[in-house]
Amino acid sequence: MGKRRGTAEPTVSGSERLLFGGPLRYDMGWNEHADACLELGLRAMVVRLPGMLASSLRLALQADARAAWIVLAAEAVRGLAQAMSLLAVNSALGSLLTGPDIGQRLRSAAPALIAVAAVSLMAVLLRAASTYATGRLEPKVERVATELYLERAANVELAAIEDHAFHKLLDTAQYGAESARRMISVGTRVISALISLIAAAGVLAVLHPVLLPLLVTMTLPSAWSALTNARRRYESFHVWVQHVRAGRLISQLLTEPGAAPEIRVHGVGPFLLRHFRSMSETAEAEQTRLARLSARTGLIAACWTGLATLATYATLGALLLAGAMALSVAGTAVIAIRTGSASLDSLVLEINQLHEEALFVGDLQRLYGEAAERAIPVGGESLPNNPREIRFEHVTFGYPGDAARPALDDVTLTLPLGRIIALVGENGSGKSTLVKLLAGLYTPDRGRILWDDVDAAHADRRLLAERVAMVAQDFKRWPFTARVNVAVGRSSAPLTEERLAAAVAEAGAEEVVADLPRGLDTLLARDFSGGHELSGGQWQRLGIARAAYRRGQVLIVDEPTAALDARAELEVFEKIRALAGNGQTVVLITHRLASVRHADLVHVLEHGRLVESGTPEELLARGGVYAELYALQAEQFTAEVPAPKPA
Repeated sequence: MGKRRGTAEPTVSGSERLLFGGPLRYDMGWNEHADACLELGLRAMVVRLPGMLASSLRLALQADARAAWIVLAAEAVRGLAQAMSLLAVNSALGSLLTGPDIGQRLRSAAPALIAVAAVSLMAVLLRAASTYATGRLEPKVERVATELYLERAANVELAAIEDHAFHKLLDTAQYGAESARRMISVGTRVISALISLIAAAGVLAVLHPVLLPLLVTMTLPSAWSALTNARRRYESFHVWVQHVRAGRLISQLLTEPGAAPEIRVHGVGPFLLRHFRSMSETAEAEQTRLARLSARTGLIAACWTGLATLATYATLGALLLAGAMALSVAGTAVIAIRTGSASLDSLVLEINQLHEEALFVGDLQRLYGEAAERAIPVGGESLPNNPREIRFEHVTFGYPGDAARPALDDVTLTLPLGRIIALVGENGSGKSTLVKLLAGLYTPDRGRILWDDVDAAHADRRLLAERVAMVAQDFKRWPFTARVNVAVGRSSAPLTEERLAAAVAEAGAEEVVADLPRGLDTLLARDFSGGHELSGGQWQRLGIARAAYRRGQVLIVDEPTAALDARAELEVFEKIRALAGNGQTVVLITHRLASVRHADLVHVLEHGRLVESGTPEELLARGGVYAELYALQAEQFTAEVPAPKPA
């Protein structure tokens, strides 16, 4: 679809092109949002108001039902009190402006004036009750909405997290929880203004019917102005959300501990600062554009409001001159017009604010729906208690957006359980993809993965995950204590010292823990007070301890010795062999082919296809891909070292 009318062509900075490869703008397509969320006309606002208030009420009742009912009751009674106050003012003015002497007039007006004072006091008390209940509600609503957001996001398939469109929804929906919180106070003000408007309009209709439409005309221009500016801000937010995230990324890199050494050694700081400035200036230009349009729209609205106000008071004067309205009634009408105009103006602005917040809450609700559709399935067939093997039958899998070739192409192989199985191949051969399919992180595009005779596609995914422990090459280094970094391997299990000690021992990580200032209670986050940093090899041992703590039936280890020295590497492989000796299945990915000599079975992958299978000895004797890669690595250690040149 074409570009939406009135939307400026975005300026693309050189920093965007250099750092991120092109413009960081989301193409909204102007379908979903233009036809639904961005339709912020007056009619749409009125039609959607009940739904928005109902949505706000549902959130409030879910968070704290008692506080929600207090707010509703307080605002409803305040509106009735305002109507009573206007009628009492009309009665008081009638008494004060008619009668033989001032004393008699004051005595006649006294009951009405006392009623006005009593109603005003009651309104103050009700406002205090409403403010208290709203203050209780807001943080609870934000917490409930945030928990739902995080719960849904954590429960979707890995493919959804890696999907660009879904990640964009995650970006925008994260603001929905704050908007849900603000909707409570804004919704309260909408109810208050609405009831006040109904009260003032009712009084005006009783005083003289012609005044009611004039009251509406006074506020229509400001309604148009507010809604037009709201639509522009929301459109801009969605288009620029990725650009804003990229600017935050650059600023975080400047203060990130991991990047700090290279920033200082390579002098990257001025480079990043220069591009941060460029990105910020591009975003500032968009804000300037919005401010210019907002000022122009506000000026037009103010002119129309002035003309409507002039017409309203001219009509009131004409009614007085024609004798169609008494002076006391005119005085009450002036108060009612001012009250009604303020209420209507406030109502439009607050509904506009409510609508803006509801748009972001709508993003959050769309995330809930999308996440439910892409959630990890619940239930399914049970896996065999003691399966003999896992078979890949003609498995093909490709990553979304990568149409060049599948990551795995018609792979058929067997993983006998209780053994050490090595996956070998060059980078991009499909090894890591295969183990992610094995762990249930992805499902095949074609083919089957069978645990004996049970298809993993029909199995209970949570039970499948229970069987698997994984030490990925880039496993997460949690910024918590060493104890948690190990125990998070199975966070659902009771945390016991015996299980922790056994896992640490199985991984050969006793020295790592002993060297920590507070042992397992040492915080492993250098950017916190008292935090401690581990070396890559120490982290790798803790990662293996985490997998040992999990006690999975199948242990997947991806490049387990990448950060270890030769002695530590030998120790780790001895631990891995011991795990297999206890009946655990080990699926090992490594580029160091000498390390797989104790594997029971080796599968060799090349360009996503299985090219060889067998024991290390069989593959070496066969002289295929494995033998070639093994020889290349062996040459690095057996080649003659050239003699030093004479000085």
